Amino acid sequence: MSLTLRADLAAIAEMIPYGARVLDVGCGDGALLEHLAANKNVDGRGLELSQQNVNACVARGLPVVQGDADTDLSDYPSGAFDVAILSQTIQATFAPSEVLAHLLRIGRRTVISLPNFGHWRIRFALLASGRMPRTQALGYTWYDTPNIHLCTIADFVQLAQDMGATIERALSLDEKGRSHPMPANSWGPNLFANGAIFLLRGK
Repeated sequence: MSLTLRADLAAIAEMIPYGARVLDVGCGDGALLEHLAANKNVDGRGLELSQQNVNACVARGLPVVQGDADTDLSDYPSGAFDVAILSQTIQATFAPSEVLAHLLRIGRRTVISLPNFGHWRIRFALLASGRMPRTQALGYTWYDTPNIHLCTIADFVQLAQDMGATIERALSLDEKGRSHPMPANSWGPNLFANGAIFLLRGK
């Protein structure tokens, strides 16, 4: 069992009700699912693109299947879960708005976390060098990055509003992944936060 949980995942875990039915999309090594099962008695399921990660999750007794958020979420019925989670993954999907629409349909609540391309260091690096920056949160060169739809916190807030979702809670993430409450429409986090976590409710 995991003894520690990454700070941003711990903040997500705090949002999940005890005993909830949870779908963790892009669950990686299953650390969050394992934590939620051990500490919140959730009925958790995972969907993960990497077969290596799936194998590791299954070996730890976690109910995780191989699948792609861009193509496989349509197979899940509406309202099948209390919470659908997509952590640090939406920027790597081909169709973020479609993925978000499915998550809002599948879960009574949806938790999304994402890196913030609007951080001042990224803006300054792009301005100063004229080249795509690399940061701790976005640590790839432009030609080998899995992140294909980079966005700012403000961009995501606008997308959620355009889709009719209600932002019930918003947290900014600092450089160590620690979370802090934030007003969803504040300019400050869009400039200074490394990332954000949103708790959403669909229409």
